[in-house]
Amino acid sequence: MALLIDIKHPDWMKDDELRRELLSYTPNADIRIGDNPGNLDEIEMLTVSTYYPGEARSYPNLKVIQKTGAGVNNILADDDLPAAIQVLRLQTSTSGAEMAEYALAYVLQEQRHMRQYHHQQARSEWVSYAPRRAPETTVAVLGLGRIGRLVARRFVANEFRVSGWSRSPKKVAEVSCFAGNGELRQVVASADYVVSVLPSTPATRGMFKRELFAQFKPSALFINVGRGDLVNEEELIMALDDGMLSGAVLDVMSTEPLPAESPLWLHPAVQLTPHISGYHLGDAIADIAENYRRLQNGEPLLNPVNRELGY
Repeated sequence: MALLIDIKHPDWMKDDELRRELLSYTPNADIRIGDNPGNLDEIEMLTVSTYYPGEARSYPNLKVIQKTGAGVNNILADDDLPAAIQVLRLQTSTSGAEMAEYALAYVLQEQRHMRQYHHQQARSEWVSYAPRRAPETTVAVLGLGRIGRLVARRFVANEFRVSGWSRSPKKVAEVSCFAGNGELRQVVASADYVVSVLPSTPATRGMFKRELFAQFKPSALFINVGRGDLVNEEELIMALDDGMLSGAVLDVMSTEPLPAESPLWLHPAVQLTPHISGYHLGDAIADIAENYRRLQNGEPLLNPVNRELGY
């Protein structure tokens, strides 16, 4: 049984780098890389970051697709994906902690007016502003799965008021938790910062549109580290132009890389980063190796995706 690594993101992680790390857990495993896959009939497990439609059909005996990250929507969107192939996602505290750090960094930037000072420096202006106080500031975290809880706890640890929202009821210590469509507007309307850590599902795709942005405080900042297709980008720009919210920080976009002609690039109220908020696999590499072992032994696999729910 062979595991093929075909990440397709050499600027992030090279196939042979992940192969070396996996072999430290399973020295005798048959682990191959995209440039040298060998006999495709022997590939039973495929590890990818980017997945192309119809890719699974290249491997006649493929049983498992392991995503190097939480987002599996591009795999589930493949109409040619055989029903017998299991799709697995990763649950990593390492990248989750990095996403929490990312969101906190952008919130602190606003709390201390760093963007204003940077612009003033270019104009040789000396104007000071009182820092905003964390205990008087509300951060709403949308999505209270494993990563969302890490994000919420990071803000709690920094003395912010934190509210959380999820599709179904959740409990997180020191977080005011809400659930369901009926309570979503209430959560965003009371927040100074709205941080989305939601997955891409039929229920969430396109949910951030003009109708929802109209519920934001005009001074609120929207931060998206979840999935890019949750946001109607055209309506986000309209909402920003109409003053429905003050700005947006986007680490994920509906099309990546973001096309050069996208108006998001030059919009003064938008800050972009190239999908780097959760960068390192860290502790999740052990889960990939464990899933390889379990597949060999016919044992239940870690973190299987429910195709109907989309995560």
